[in-house]
Amino acid sequence: MHERLQNCECNSLFFCGKIYGIIGRQAQEAELENSACPESMELEWRIRMFIIAGLGNPGKEYHNTRHNIGFGLIDALADKYNISVMQVRHRAMVGKGVIEGQKVILAKPITYMNASGESIRPLADYYKVDIGRELIVVSDDITLPPGQIRIRKKGSAGGHNGLKNIISQLGSENFHRIRIGVGEKPKGYDLINYVLGHFSKEEMPLMDEGTRRAVKAAELMLSGEVDQAMNLFNRKVALTENERVDLHEGIDRSPGRTGRI
Repeated sequence: MHERLQNCECNSLFFCGKIYGIIGRQAQEAELENSACPESMELEWRIRMFIIAGLGNPGKEYHNTRHNIGFGLIDALADKYNISVMQVRHRAMVGKGVIEGQKVILAKPITYMNASGESIRPLADYYKVDIGRELIVVSDDITLPPGQIRIRKKGSAGGHNGLKNIISQLGSENFHRIRIGVGEKPKGYDLINYVLGHFSKEEMPLMDEGTRRAVKAAELMLSGEVDQAMNLFNRKVALTENERVDLHEGIDRSPGRTGRI
């Protein structure tokens, strides 16, 4: 095999690793920077490892609360792609699978919200992910209406203690995130009681819609289409009926992008 690799005209361990069945992170890391093989760049997204971490609090009393919407998205992805998130690794419930052709770790930190980084940092270190490209953090956002989502490539914690701890532990704000709106705290409400409270009957359909949108956004982000996901989902207006149909059918009708998502 080594002779075949040495004699390969593409001069890329990254590409040859795919041909001869030695795909893995070692092959990725060994790729020659100035490879003459054009396929190597196209294959880069196919063998990277991603972590999608949804934030929340462990315990039945916190199930389906506003602060646990990140856990809810992980559950939705796990259900859609038949990934069991039952193993405990690095203070998180985790599951391994493939989404949109990418190897993915789904994670729900069990450190409680305000210490989320104490789980995500060792997960990122263990799987050697590039936090700027291969880490997606999902959290609740009280500045967004229920079900609205906002995608960011990087940024501050915005007052969210879970994100604040992750930034502190990673030493960087440079990681992708999906923020799902849970509604603004009503005047006079205690903030902690509000985010640890459950959604109203009227809010549930909006949150279900938001979760479906966030699943589509995560799929696009895993495919390297972060900008498209931002353009498509960073909206503050309600969906029209046609947009709802398109979402369920997985169709993007934005200018120049008509097709399935």
